[in-house]
Amino acid sequence: MALYITDECINCDVCEPECPNGAITQGEEIYEIAPNLCTECVGHYETSQCVDVCPVDCILVDPENTETKDQLMEKYRGLMAKTA
Repeated sequence: MALYITDECINCDVCEPECPNGAITQGEEIYEIAPNLCTECVGHYETSQCVDVCPVDCILVDPENTETKDQLMEKYRGLMAKTA
């Protein structure tokens, strides 16, 4: 399950540096999360770091990109293999 950022985002800039996969970038109006890079921090942390630091709780599970924890771990392994 990749995450996404709602239009309640206040562009506070705290989520982007917390993402270990570089999935969060500044969009035209608000920050955006690339679903192909988002592992919900599986493989890195116990919790999603962007969700933990968001002051307005605008980062939610994306119902259009549902993945199991096993699928997220596989995505994490694939991303790590590309950076090695």
